[in-house]
Amino acid sequence: MTVPNTPAGSTPGPDPFAAPPHPSQQPPHAERPQLGPELRIGAVITVVGAVLGGVLGLLWLWLAPRIGYQVSGNRILYRDPEGEELIGAVGVFSTLGLAFGLATALAAFLWTRSRGGGIAVAVGLALGGLLGSLGAWQLGVRLGPTSDLRAHALAVGDGGRFDGPLELSAHGALLVWPMTAMIALLALSATFGKREPDRPPYWAMPPQAPQVPQPPADHA
Repeated sequence: MTVPNTPAGSTPGPDPFAAPPHPSQQPPHAERPQLGPELRIGAVITVVGAVLGGVLGLLWLWLAPRIGYQVSGNRILYRDPEGEELIGAVGVFSTLGLAFGLATALAAFLWTRSRGGGIAVAVGLALGGLLGSLGAWQLGVRLGPTSDLRAHALAVGDGGRFDGPLELSAHGALLVWPMTAMIALLALSATFGKREPDRPPYWAMPPQAPQVPQPPADHA
């Protein structure tokens, strides 16, 4: 803005009505997390999940119902033909997987909350939960009664009773632990996770200087 009554040919001074310039604000640069610590965190969570699979297997072996058999002559019969022990074993395994998924997700979230979590936490929970479920399944089957029903029937003799092997008829139960852990981690991160600072309002941002086109340079 030019001050009135300025003599021709004189250089106009600063505008007294112009707004003071805003201080320059440099956007903060986000630091990328280092790869080494991320891999270590994911490896630790995976190993912990695989080790906890042994605990799940022992609990499943202890709590799951067994299929009862009895020997009658040369035949092996169900003690309760209408029993739901096979479905009950799957239900107990799924319930334990749900509890372990919630517990591991909460523990991993609290451990890594100060650093903002990361993809390694999610991958470690999913992989550790899957390995733990597989290990629990195999441990429960191996420590349970033998799967050779004929040998077991010969051992107890005619009229004897015995429990059948522990079985997991629905293999989809192996995914309950990792899927629960992933969903719980997502919910915890969205509700209680570390949040980035809010951006300043648009009126607090420094104005962008207009770009003046430069005249083309004259070539001799």
